[in-house]
Formats: sequence, structure tokens, C-alpha cells
Amino acid sequence: MSYLEAIKIAFFVFPILAFLFTVPFILWQYHKYGSIHKLRVLIIYSFILYMICVYFLAIFPLPDRDSIDMNSPTSQVIPFMFINDIIKESFRFESIWDFISDSSVYTVLFNILMFIPFGVYLRYYFKSSFKKTLLLSFLFSLFLEVTQLTGLYFIYPHPYRLFDVDDLMINTLGGIIGYFVASILMKFLPSRDNIDLSSMEEGKKVSGLRRVTRFCLDAFIFIFFTGVLRIFVNSDRVIYLSLIIYYVVIPFICKGQTIGSKFLNMRLEFADKGLFRLFLRLILVILYYAVIPFGLGYLLLFITRSLSDILVFVIGVLYIILFGIFYLVSAMNIFKRKTLIYDRLSGLRYVSTIGEKKCDENEKNS
Repeated sequence: MSYLEAIKIAFFVFPILAFLFTVPFILWQYHKYGSIHKLRVLIIYSFILYMICVYFLAIFPLPDRDSIDMNSPTSQVIPFMFINDIIKESFRFESIWDFISDSSVYTVLFNILMFIPFGVYLRYYFKSSFKKTLLLSFLFSLFLEVTQLTGLYFIYPHPYRLFDVDDLMINTLGGIIGYFVASILMKFLPSRDNIDLSSMEEGKKVSGLRRVTRFCLDAFIFIFFTGVLRIFVNSDRVIYLSLIIYYVVIPFICKGQTIGSKFLNMRLEFADKGLFRLFLRLILVILYYAVIPFGLGYLLLFITRSLSDILVFVIGVLYIILFGIFYLVSAMNIFKRKTLIYDRLSGLRYVSTIGEKKCDENEKNS
């Protein structure tokens, strides 16, 4: 298996790992900044892809267990042996291409190039110092070498690749070079501080995705809260009590914030009669998303029970399409930051607490 094939596998695995990473990433971005910066997304996800590629380059190709030589050496612990290998092969070099294409040379160059992006990421985005970049480059290289020394964490009975102290030095050198390369790139790219400031400024507005994220996070916490409450309240109506506590009482006490909206730095703003408005909004939301759509569905089932099966089927399909469009339009309006009818009627709106949080911090510092 070539280097290119290992990278192809990394590109295949990347979407799966990126999908698993996306929800925690969105939650953390809204928690810290109140928004998701496009350049930050590009940097973080490209870093994940890069790390996957490097890891796969270190472990692939995977050999058959029966083909492993149990008596082969497991490590090379003499420093600078790669220089000796290059000198031994130097008599065959007739041109610069012969020099570069020799395995004793291109392996060293490849190991350096492989770690240069690591040093760039560390300095540019993670704001690592020279010493920290040196240490982390060494530790990352050590992790890869230990992975090989243990036979992929003892999955194989014997290491199928050599633990090489030269690789530790060469990879670390690549990370250091990346640290200095980053200083050039930083002249053309916005700094991490500028990205953070831009994110905070954008976070002062409540985006549609942030509202949807809040809804999903609150729904998850609400389900968990209801399950815990059911332990203490043995009743089928515990869900009504749970709804009132979570979506009315808690936001009223916490100035318009549920647990989810608190974490995502947003709140419902109300001028007066907050308890009444929160209760009214809860009823309107349930009517809007559940009672009216599903109630109409049960009504249609009752009305059409005497009709032919074909006609019932056609009406059912039209009903599904109609309310599919209804939910789609509602979602589009949310993403366009429009105020939906239940918020207009209850007199509530979402506001970001990012700016308020910054003001509170400034007051404390002063």
C-alpha cells in the first residue's frame, strides 16, 4: 500500500469522524463565542483530516498476522543512523533526482514534511509557544512510534514496523519548521484573536442554527429531567409537570434561560408578566408543533373512515406533504431569524447574552 492509498482511506474515514465531532463542536462554539466562524470550521476540520492522514500513514499497510517475522528487530535506538544510510547509498547518486528518489532520503524528507503542518496548526491556531510546539511535536511522534512498537496496541503479536529514534528527531524537526513557516502564513491570514473577536461580535445575534441547537439541547435535557422526575413522581401526568418546571418555572427564575439556552448564551426576553408569557408560549409551541398538526391528522382519520381506501391513501399523502411543507417553512423562517407566531403572540424573543457576559466581565475587572 502506497502513501496515497493510506491518504485515500483517511479521506473515506474523515466524514464519519467529522460527523461524530460536529455536535460537540457546535455546542462548544455557541457556548464560548455564540457563533460558528467559517474560517474556524475550515481550520478545525482540516486539522482533524490532517491528523487522521498522519495516523493512517503510520499504521498502514496492515500485514497479515501469519506474515509477521517474530524474530525481526523491534527498534532502532542509535541516533542519526539515517545519515549513515544516506552516506552508504551516496555512491549511487548520479543526479539530484537519484538523491531525492532514494528511499534513505525521501523517507527522511517525507517525515519532515508530514509534521510541518502540525507545527503550523500549533502556532497559528492553538497559539503554542516554541517550547510547547517542540514538546507536542515530540509527543505526537512518540505516540506514533509507540503505536508501531506495540504492534498496533498489541493487536499483532509482534511489531510490524520499527520503532526508530531517528523518526522521533526528524518528525520533531518537521514540527519546529512548521512553527517558523506559520510566522509567514500569519502575515496573510487573520489571527486567532481576530477570529475570536469576529465570532464574539457575530454571537451577539441569535442565528437560526443557534435556535435549532438550543431546541435540540433543551429537548435532550428535558427528556433526561423527565426520566429523573418520574422516579419521584409515580404518575402518567409527570410529563406535564416536567414541561411546566423546565420550560416555565426555570426560565422565570433564571431570567428567561433554560439550562440549554444558558449553556448556549441566549435567553428569552420579556418585559413584564414573565411567568404568564412563558406559560402562554409553552402552550402555543405545543399547539403549533404537535396538537394542531397531529390533531388534524386524527380528525382526517375520523372523517375519511367511510371513504374508499384509494381516496384515504391520497388524502393521507396530501396531509403528509402539507405538513412536511409546514415544518420546512417553519424551519426556514427560523434560519432566516424571523419571529414565529408563538413568539409574537406571547411577546417573547430570543436575545444573545454574549454582549451581556462581556459587560459583566468588564465590570468585575474594573
